[in-house]
Amino acid sequence: MTKGTQSFGKRNCKTHTLCRRCGRSSYHLQRQRCAACGFPSAKTRRYNWSEKARRRKTTGTGRMRHLKVIFRRFRNGFREGTVAKSRKGQRQNAGAATSTAPATTSK
Repeated sequence: MTKGTQSFGKRNCKTHTLCRRCGRSSYHLQRQRCAACGFPSAKTRRYNWSEKARRRKTTGTGRMRHLKVIFRRFRNGFREGTVAKSRKGQRQNAGAATSTAPATTSK
């Protein structure tokens, strides 16, 4: 048997399947560990020698459901327990000022 074409026909069993955490087809079935993210380890697999892989998986490449709320709250100084001023009165005054202004006519 040779190492090439004939040998590739015998490769019909799956060693990796989809990972529950990262979604890639990198979860090793026998070893029970994801080669891409390190699942079921609590910490995500990440190495300094692969800069591009870190760039793909870093903060900001996903939805950031919690972190984008924190950024917004930071800009406003983490204020709590306050209620925004009603702008209804301001709108009515502004609308009344423009509609009741005397029309200037030139004779």
